[in-house]
Amino acid sequence: MHLDSNTQNTLLDQLSQIVSSEYLLTTTEALTPYECDGLSAYQRLPVAVVLPDNIEQVQKIVQACSNLKVPIVARGAGTGLSGGALPHEGGIILGLSRFNKILSIDTNNLTAVVQPGVRNLAITEAARPYGLYYAPDPSSQIACSIGGNVAENAGGVHCLKYGLTVQNIQQIKIVTINGTLLTLGSETFDTPGYDLLALMTGSEGMLGIIVEIVVKLLPKPHAVKVLMASFDKVEEAGNAVADIIAEGIIPAGLEMMDKPAIHAAEAFAKANYPLDAAAILLCELDGDEDQLEEQVIVVEKTLKKAKANNIVIATSAEEQAKLWAGRKSAFPAVGRLSPDYYCMDGTIPRKQIAHVLQKISEFSDHHGLLVANVFHAGDGNLHPLILYDANKEGELKTAERFGADILELCVEVGGTITGEHGVGHEKIDQMCVQFSPAELTQFFAVKSAFDPDSLLNPGKAIPTLHRCAELGAMHVHNGELPHPEIPRF
Repeated sequence: MHLDSNTQNTLLDQLSQIVSSEYLLTTTEALTPYECDGLSAYQRLPVAVVLPDNIEQVQKIVQACSNLKVPIVARGAGTGLSGGALPHEGGIILGLSRFNKILSIDTNNLTAVVQPGVRNLAITEAARPYGLYYAPDPSSQIACSIGGNVAENAGGVHCLKYGLTVQNIQQIKIVTINGTLLTLGSETFDTPGYDLLALMTGSEGMLGIIVEIVVKLLPKPHAVKVLMASFDKVEEAGNAVADIIAEGIIPAGLEMMDKPAIHAAEAFAKANYPLDAAAILLCELDGDEDQLEEQVIVVEKTLKKAKANNIVIATSAEEQAKLWAGRKSAFPAVGRLSPDYYCMDGTIPRKQIAHVLQKISEFSDHHGLLVANVFHAGDGNLHPLILYDANKEGELKTAERFGADILELCVEVGGTITGEHGVGHEKIDQMCVQFSPAELTQFFAVKSAFDPDSLLNPGKAIPTLHRCAELGAMHVHNGELPHPEIPRF
């Protein structure tokens, strides 16, 4: 849906009175960098990109769009991987990159007040002189912004022990669709009323525009140990994950990579990964030194029992960083293997890891596309990277079907279609598999309460019941589960 010329002219005239011309982008050349987020398979150009630098400007922009019934897509750093910041062809991109200040750090209450455009890693860098850090650490933390992390409820390597974004923020300020500034949450640990802070976290820009965030900071651990274990079979590595947690140990991070991902990461980062391994686990433990020594003994014993053929314990901070460098660079490293890849984001119960990895291998054979598996094994958050070539006719569609099979499999074994990337544009059809008509209707009721004209990031995350009916995908396909041989839990 495109804007008619009169509305567009009125809109641009009003926006030009709010921000200076250099921060109102309207030419094709200027708009093109905003045509997609990290999921580049889908592209659209917005009517305009507006780049405010204060809350009052955001309020005025939102009010202008609301009065003219113009859609608004909020965008941070654009590193999202679900098409959540995909523009609306009849709307604007509200870019928050200029909201890039850390407003304060409170060492007594272990919090920081930050603007949404602040990079994730920049928070830890600013807190480091005080012996503090911000725990959630997506692989894109060097570039991704905290506002986008809140909008997608981002995770990361250390979220197994320390939680997702929702567990690491205390308060946010949002601008509603009518331009009102609201404060959700509290600077204390609890607040009366509905938990709108949790509702807003992971809402993908569909309920309000985030303009300020109070994040929680943690004291830097006294000691850290990092182990790498290699396995001859992917299934053995998957089983080892569940075995470690069953021992009552919650690692700070527990990550897994299969052979294609290992080879790609080693060629890219030179992390000393074993190229003959079918899979590796990276396990990070933190805490007091005495406590860690006991945990290392238990984890090492558990890994050996799970048939790990080699276990390496990093002996210095430099060795630890090197081991993690391969995992942190896995996504760009896999990008060297193929012209394109399609990154999935499903979550499953840990006990299902080995089984689901075997099914993914079968899907790979069926669809004729290679896949590299990189994921947060400790919390069951899978990131299969499906390799394809967009220049070959039909390969993108095949990759999408492959991805849909993985996500639907995740639901069948008791999991979910996303762990940290959000639903966005990419997974909207699989929402029909995850949720019933009654549940989707409630989602729409919440959306309508905040945004009655559906102007905030419209067409994302929540499918219409009509769409689900057309897909024939509401929980069942032709009356049967897509993979009936897999038990539901």
